[in-house]
Amino acid sequence: MDAVATPLSALTQMPEPQQVYAADGTRLATYTWGELDDPVVVIVHGFASSARDTWVLTGWVRQLTQAGYRVLALDQRGHGLSQKPHQADLYGIRTLATDVETVMDAYLVDDAFYLGYSLGARVGWEVVRDLPQRIGRAVLGGVPDGIPLARLDLDQVRAYLEDGTPVADPTTQNYIALVERVPGNDLGALMALAEGLRSSRMIDPDPSHAPASPILFATGSKDAIIEGSRALAEAAPQGRFFEIPDRNHFNAPGSRAFKEAALAFLAEG
Repeated sequence: MDAVATPLSALTQMPEPQQVYAADGTRLATYTWGELDDPVVVIVHGFASSARDTWVLTGWVRQLTQAGYRVLALDQRGHGLSQKPHQADLYGIRTLATDVETVMDAYLVDDAFYLGYSLGARVGWEVVRDLPQRIGRAVLGGVPDGIPLARLDLDQVRAYLEDGTPVADPTTQNYIALVERVPGNDLGALMALAEGLRSSRMIDPDPSHAPASPILFATGSKDAIIEGSRALAEAAPQGRFFEIPDRNHFNAPGSRAFKEAALAFLAEG
């Protein structure tokens, strides 16, 4: 008998979100897949994305659960079905990392792996540093060094939001296009996030304070940040680097090679 193909709609269906409240009262949408007793992988998406966009539509959740993991995801504040405040001071990197830790606490997860991409990887750098006794190993995809979102022209975005003034800066145009490609994104909230992350003007992540846990850094061969990511891998005491072949920053999460490398790395733990 021929195997019956699973409908695409079933593979991309999201569970009902469970609400977790951050320390400052911000509501976070969270999701789980897999069996309760399976080892946990905490997955955190990137800027202007969501758990569904980064991890479900690309097949990550399906492959992780098939490999025997329980998956715990959240929509980061300002994204997806989570609350979207417009105050920049609610989006510091420490706040985003604490959100992940709060979600782990709410689900009573004491021991987990971590998988993050882009902003989720930058947040993961902090989480792994904070919780070395709880995060056995981590995969950080597309994580740049330097000041976060430093090339974004916030003044032009504000003018665009206030009165529709066209954005002239090409990089800022690209960021706006990135935001608007995902239904439900709130440009005002995401620009507040960008402002919050940039406010300290500090280098982040800081290679001089690298996490000690085993970490696989993975970045696309066509991604402009690849050398910064490679440098972070070299700075981490147990860092390893994987170059995702023929991928840029935006399409790397869909790479089969990336999934295979990440799953092999997690299986070592």
